[in-house]
Amino acid sequence: MKSLSPALQAHLDDGTTTLAWCWKITRADGEVLGFTDHDLALSFGGSDFEPESGFTASEIRGGADLSVDSQDAEGVLTSDRITETDILDGRWDNALVEVWRVNWRATGQRVLLRRGSIGEMRRWRVAFVAEIRSMAHVLGQTVGRMFQGTCDAALGDTRCRVDLNDPAWTGTGAVVDTIRDRSFTASGIGSFANGWFAFGFLEWTSGTNSGRAAEVMLHEKASGVVTITLLEAPVRPISGGDGFTIRAGCDKRSATCATKFANILNFRGFPHIPGQDTVIRYASADGGYEGAVL
Repeated sequence: MKSLSPALQAHLDDGTTTLAWCWKITRADGEVLGFTDHDLALSFGGSDFEPESGFTASEIRGGADLSVDSQDAEGVLTSDRITETDILDGRWDNALVEVWRVNWRATGQRVLLRRGSIGEMRRWRVAFVAEIRSMAHVLGQTVGRMFQGTCDAALGDTRCRVDLNDPAWTGTGAVVDTIRDRSFTASGIGSFANGWFAFGFLEWTSGTNSGRAAEVMLHEKASGVVTITLLEAPVRPISGGDGFTIRAGCDKRSATCATKFANILNFRGFPHIPGQDTVIRYASADGGYEGAVL
């Protein structure tokens, strides 16, 4: 149950209300934005809430169990702070959301109805719909380690302990020429072995994609020409001269951990667990089932 201030309760009891929806959104990159379905800008709590975005809200869907409550916020791509490329870039994914009900005549009369995060975003040419999920959606996420043959640590994290700032694992370069929307030849990283950066990450340091990160699918080196292929094409086109920082990749196998990174002591997988071939084995007269190591 929500606790309302006496002033807001009196306003609701009056029967004629002047209420508006307000959304405060904190993106993963730290940018804080405010939007409202009112026709004038509102300010409270140190945040400004923009009216021109065309935001409208659906009913709030909720239940008494632990299912995920949700609400849809629909808007048009007219705000300078909501761009199609940012949506495609994933900058709005899992952004933290506060949903407020506010008396627009006296913004001190307000109540925080829910906190959540942005889930699925559906977009069209000039509009979008963002699903606002309650915090209960975290309960549906799998936590804990997986019993698997490959490593479940992220390269360079506190469990892996590989220092990606070491020049042996990180290079800087620039685009020489584009081949396709996600493939290009590069300069500056010719000293690294073929495949060194496959499964790694690339961060753009200049150009239209500056500040964005991408996963590397292939790193090929032939006849002195280095070719990088990204897993997905950037939202903005790649151009010659675009600078980047690229970090070594790991395929999560124990052999790679030992030979490439000399880090087998920190390997976070179980390379000796039986594989699927063990499940389909059957008894035979040739032996091999007398208790020895398989």
